[in-house]
Amino acid sequence: MYTQIDIELHLDGRLQIAYLNQPETFNSLNKTLLSELRTFVKESSRNPEVRCIAISGRGKAFCSGQNLKEALSLGDTKDERIIQRMVIDYYNPLVKEIAACRKPVVSLVNGPAVGAGAMLALICDITLATESSYFSQAFVNIGLIPDTGGTYWLPKIMSRQQANYLAFTGKKIPASEAKSMGFIADVFKDENFAAESMEVLTTLSNLPTKAISLTKKAFNESYDNTLKQQLDVEGILQQEAAESEDFMEGVTAFLAKRKPNYQGK
Repeated sequence: MYTQIDIELHLDGRLQIAYLNQPETFNSLNKTLLSELRTFVKESSRNPEVRCIAISGRGKAFCSGQNLKEALSLGDTKDERIIQRMVIDYYNPLVKEIAACRKPVVSLVNGPAVGAGAMLALICDITLATESSYFSQAFVNIGLIPDTGGTYWLPKIMSRQQANYLAFTGKKIPASEAKSMGFIADVFKDENFAAESMEVLTTLSNLPTKAISLTKKAFNESYDNTLKQQLDVEGILQQEAAESEDFMEGVTAFLAKRKPNYQGK
């Protein structure tokens, strides 16, 4: 594993968790942190022993978004296209890495998730949050547009009206409301969050990883496909799933009336 500065890794065999570890800035995003997080996702995706990946934050916040002091210290935002370069060189590669990851990626939102921090949580495959946490598309508050996949995902995970409302106003959405909007997967009481979210991660770590990976791939492709094209994709990917060791184990366990022991292969 590589040396990390701005994230803290918790490695436990099948499950690997990266904690954003800049609590003094509420885990604001900078070049180093974004690069380390991308490397973490990339290496975990390639590691055959890893079955589930999670991202969380240390301290009181999940992530407060881009570290503006760093961005503004890099040069003239207009003449040198600092913001565009930051998006292209650091944010977009991380978004693509999470989307392409062959393992389920779960965000554990332990506090406020703001701007790019909100999108970092939402671009993960599953978002779990504490009751006290909230989400805000705060880009508009400083005259920016949603990035980190925001303009792609927001209109897809909620209605166009809701996406416009949140992006235009930057309104803070409590976790419970976010769940009712279909914004996130689940919410747990703060005092139960560690135990209950870990139960979800443990469950994912023991499921047929190959099937989950192929399901994720099929969902991602569906956004650009017609029904006919997507049905063709399903046939191809279903065959690939049927050739996996996990499929054989699942069928064998079902016929033997025992619990399957999936290996993620």
